[in-house]
Amino acid sequence: MHELPVTQSILKIALHHAEKASAKKVLALNIVMGELSSMVDDSIQFYWDIIAKDTIAENAVLRFRRVPAELQCLSCAETYHPLDSELICPKCGNIGARIIAGDEILLESIDVE
Repeated sequence: MHELPVTQSILKIALHHAEKASAKKVLALNIVMGELSSMVDDSIQFYWDIIAKDTIAENAVLRFRRVPAELQCLSCAETYHPLDSELICPKCGNIGARIIAGDEILLESIDVE
């Protein structure tokens, strides 16, 4: 259910920028989601189909691009991509890490008419 407020924000941003560009229709949205994000593409699409109805964004295509997770070990500063949600540093074996990429969700671009 946490996808609903995210989808509402995406719609608000899309409509705002479409209005600024004097667009007649929003054709597509390119959404970037990190591998560690708990967002589900199908849920966002489901909510989009409901809340975008009767707006210039109705029937817009949602394109999702997943960004792989990238972590940095807090002990040795090694940067690595965790495998199978394993957070252990492959260099030193520490389990403390800082997320560098992979937890984001953002609207990368909007295609309008």
